[in-house]
Amino acid sequence: MSIVIHHNPACGTSRNVLEIIRNFVGEPTVIEYLDTGWTRPQLQALFAMAGITPRDALRTSKSPAEELGLTDPSITDDALLDAMIEHPVLVNRPIVCTPKGAALCRPSEKVFDLLDIKSGASFTKEDGEVVTAP
Repeated sequence: MSIVIHHNPACGTSRNVLEIIRNFVGEPTVIEYLDTGWTRPQLQALFAMAGITPRDALRTSKSPAEELGLTDPSITDDALLDAMIEHPVLVNRPIVCTPKGAALCRPSEKVFDLLDIKSGASFTKEDGEVVTAP
């Protein structure tokens, strides 16, 4: 199964999702998007696959979103995409793509919906919280 995770190793949620994938499915393709950056077509395709808008994907905490004025509801999707290309940290993470679809996996257990994992399988996150596949 081909799985891609758009990952930020400094993010606990992203690390947990990566470990869930590794534990249950195997090694995914890991894209550290803060290093590689984004392209407009890439973001548009990811958001369309995940059924989210640029506003849905905008990371507002621990990012420059507010100081750049991006939290104003009048900011267009095009303006948000431009900002996300210029400042990759503005895209919330992790975004995971599998043959079952794509999703912004926050909270981390949302990744279970994209994987073929037996219902009831559990994983212990970094903070000790146990999450279970539906």
